[in-house]
Amino acid sequence: QVQLVESGGGLVQPGGSLRLSCAASGLIFSLYDMSWYRQAPGKEREFVARISSTGGSTNYADAVQGRFTIYRDNAKNTVYLQMNTLKPEDTAEYFCYANPTRLGYRTYWGQGTQVTISS
Repeated sequence: QVQLVESGGGLVQPGGSLRLSCAASGLIFSLYDMSWYRQAPGKEREFVARISSTGGSTNYADAVQGRFTIYRDNAKNTVYLQMNTLKPEDTAEYFCYANPTRLGYRTYWGQGTQVTISS
């Protein structure tokens, strides 16, 4: 059974930092590009950041470029999202997403972790 379990969310003041983790199990982690998405109340889910299966390339949404860093540890089957200089508009549920790099494998979503930026 595949599981993506996010953790690390919480309540932080503007300007603060958080590190989210997504621990994967039940899949061959190194075959998957990993991404973070977020969804604020009343809004659609949006892309935040992506890292390739090897960790060799990353992509970011314009809104988080320069503030967030995605990285992974394939030995620990975990992907991270380091979030700095947080803003109230970063408040959302953050989801981990696994996208396979080979045919015949499916995608997976985690259950989400809440991030709230407020003073």
